Amino acid sequence: MTKERLYLFDTTLRDGAQTNGVDFSVEDKVLIADLLDQLGVDYVEGGYPGANPTDTRFFSERRTKRATFTAFGMTKRAGVSLSNDPGVNTLLASASDAICFVAKSWDYQVKVALGATEEENLDGIRQSVEAAIAAGKEALVDCEHFFDGYKANPAYALACARTAYDAGARWVVLCETNGGTLPEEVEAIVREVAKVIPGDHLGVHAHNDTEQAVANSLAAVRGGARQIQGTLNGIGERCGNANLTSIIPTLMLKPFYADRFEIGVSTESLRGLTALSHRFDEIVNRAPNRQAPYVGASAFATKAGIHASAIVKDPSTYEHVKPESVGNHRRVLVSDQAGRSNLLAELARLGISVDKSDRRLDALLAEVKEREAVGYSYEGADASFELLARRTLGHVPDYFTVESFHVTVERRFNAIGKQISVSEAVVKLIVGGERLLTVEEGNGPVNALDRALRKDLGVYQDIIRDLELIDYKVRILNGGTEAVTRVLIETRDGTGDSWMTIGVSENVVDASFEALLDSIIYKLIRAGAKPAAA
Repeated sequence: MTKERLYLFDTTLRDGAQTNGVDFSVEDKVLIADLLDQLGVDYVEGGYPGANPTDTRFFSERRTKRATFTAFGMTKRAGVSLSNDPGVNTLLASASDAICFVAKSWDYQVKVALGATEEENLDGIRQSVEAAIAAGKEALVDCEHFFDGYKANPAYALACARTAYDAGARWVVLCETNGGTLPEEVEAIVREVAKVIPGDHLGVHAHNDTEQAVANSLAAVRGGARQIQGTLNGIGERCGNANLTSIIPTLMLKPFYADRFEIGVSTESLRGLTALSHRFDEIVNRAPNRQAPYVGASAFATKAGIHASAIVKDPSTYEHVKPESVGNHRRVLVSDQAGRSNLLAELARLGISVDKSDRRLDALLAEVKEREAVGYSYEGADASFELLARRTLGHVPDYFTVESFHVTVERRFNAIGKQISVSEAVVKLIVGGERLLTVEEGNGPVNALDRALRKDLGVYQDIIRDLELIDYKVRILNGGTEAVTRVLIETRDGTGDSWMTIGVSENVVDASFEALLDSIIYKLIRAGAKPAAA
């Protein structure tokens, strides 16, 4: 059976750039565009040339090899001729393959936001599309607020879409701009629009304000749309955009869609999706969402012992797809709810060989449960669990010994009379029989300790040189100033891999130091480091 083609339009570099805390440089955009190109999306929307120096520079040359390189901007303004509209002319002059014009399709927005007449708005759509085609570019029109506009005045919303199509737009994109329309409404409205405009010219652009952007995008496909717009990891203004990182595997792995449609992403590229998702988070300096569908660290993680037992027998009992299909892996969490099935499955994943009758397993399981009773949580700190398991089973080398450490925090006035706080840490270590003392300052006691600990580790210094602390979480487990504190630290090395370690203590600095030590020892084990000779 011949499958219909669905097209993927990525707007990470444009709509995704409106995310709070995200600010792409030109270099970031070039790198992300290449990642998207390799993934296999059909369109990469790079931004709004003319709106800011970054986007203008980015569109000074073509940035994709395979995907259609797309610029974004407004249709011609009312009351201004096409030749005198600087926004449209900047789009036409950019090094893009296509232009995606945004146009109002809700009569209320035309009146209030644009201050234009309905006919002026339609004329702007028509002239803009025709100008793009005349310039040798593919034309797309994002019909902004389309679903709200259709519910308020279906005749005018359809007139906007039809005007774009009649002018020659390759794609007429129905935008769910406010994110409040539900999937059943989206499907019904798209189905009606498809009676006027062929479905292979219809796209959907959904926002996630009701947590249904992915569902709305799929509903639009069922209604007849054949292009889906979205972003990597669902970033975007307010609550984000439709998440292509979830949509892509759904289209490829769920028979309802996979049997009817094909997309430009290959099976091989799909297997790299988890790595791509995490790489993107690194670029925007965000911690990956562990609960993200398909690609999150917890997406195929099981905690309850009864579930783990079933998964060991047949993974499909609690997995909707194979984790390897998206480059993820199965994790059976070890916690106070764990049984032997959890433990054996996790040890096997970590490459720790142990006979299931080994009595040390009972000791390890008891140790885990005892530690979790006082505040440890190994389901979120897999590196610390691996170290605990290896220590119990006798597999962790003695790389170094911490003789002592202390931290001071001083508040004082600096030379210009400004009040500052300075932390200083001193760490005494014994490495291969050699006594080392390091002193470092930091912008807090934990930062000072981290810097002091990694300043000089003797023969291991080259191995840990690329380590960096990328996330630090503190949780108070009970009340009062004497409360027990849990610290989770995420560490990354030069390979881009990251791991979580844990520390628990009544003293937040002591808990932090425990987690820091685990992060370094875990790195040494990963690197295959040998114990230093005394």
